[in-house]
Amino acid sequence: MKIEQKLLKNNVWQTKLSEVSGGNCHLVLAFGAPELIVKAEVFKYLAGEYPDAHIVFSSTAGEIINESVEDGTIVSTAIQFEKTELQCIKTNISEHKSSYDAGKFLAEALAGESLQGIYIISDGTLVDGGELTEGLNDHTKSQIPITGGLAGDGARFEKTLTGLNEIPSQGNIIAIGFYGSDLMIGHGSLGGWDEFGYERVITSSNKNVLFELDGKNALQLYKDYLGDYAKDLPGSALLFPLSVKIGGSNKSLIRTILAVDNNNQSMIFAGNVPQGCQSRLMRANFNKLIDASAIAAKDSIDILGSVKPQLTIMVSCVGRKIILDSRTNEEVEAAVNVIGNEVPIAGFYSYGGISPFSAGMQCELHNQTMTITTFSEL
Repeated sequence: MKIEQKLLKNNVWQTKLSEVSGGNCHLVLAFGAPELIVKAEVFKYLAGEYPDAHIVFSSTAGEIINESVEDGTIVSTAIQFEKTELQCIKTNISEHKSSYDAGKFLAEALAGESLQGIYIISDGTLVDGGELTEGLNDHTKSQIPITGGLAGDGARFEKTLTGLNEIPSQGNIIAIGFYGSDLMIGHGSLGGWDEFGYERVITSSNKNVLFELDGKNALQLYKDYLGDYAKDLPGSALLFPLSVKIGGSNKSLIRTILAVDNNNQSMIFAGNVPQGCQSRLMRANFNKLIDASAIAAKDSIDILGSVKPQLTIMVSCVGRKIILDSRTNEEVEAAVNVIGNEVPIAGFYSYGGISPFSAGMQCELHNQTMTITTFSEL
């Protein structure tokens, strides 16, 4: 595997790493500010630099390149595989009855005996990431790692943009299938939030809309816990996500609150909150958030065993960036310290990460986590 990395900053393309000529690259991942990646000249430039590559775009809430966090840039990572075959599929959520059906479509389109892993880049506002991962899990025949992320739109939550070999637009989901036993894929995902308060059962919900906890109005309970922060809802909700145990698991998924509806006394989350699940409120612990990045990095390289990663893709969540603020770089640096600064790193701040909890498990939608995928060819 060979890598070429470029950064578009202040309207100038800078080459950060060049291990291979662009004409030999098979895949380009372009993560960038929404206002930049829709420019025709950006697509024209990358298509000219990498004429034989699949070019995958995602809008972001911030870009990651090596140990740096950028804003208002594009990070381009071009990859030449030595032994691995790949297939890229795009679909639009408007073509399916549900996000679950979109996941099913992508899983079936990529099916193959030598399928080694799937990487997902999805619209982050029109697609239900929880349903998407369920569709992928239920229709992927072998237990392979499925990782990726949901596109971002800064802290605006208005529209996200993704694309495959075209100027990106809304509603698209891109799935990259990797084939061949010579590719190893590692993954790790962790939040680092503190749980507090009582554990409560979700007694009334509809997909990602929460109505009741322990038979009581969930929004009012939430406001009681938040105290002075309640007047700043929904913005302050990024500081207090919800942990949810799905299907009796002892591991908790983190769910971010996107909006509150005072009329029907409900909360809307970035991911499903199923009835019958146990939940607890969470709050930020700065040092634990940063430490979690290092643990996710270690988990991702532990799966590779003695094989050293040749590329790392990081997907963190916009809520973490808002909370960490001037310390945002520290969560990236913590991961780099584990992986090694000689390994090319790219990534973005997102509206959700996709990854299994651990090796051999199905993928899940994660909010407010650092999600890391490592790649290496034998």
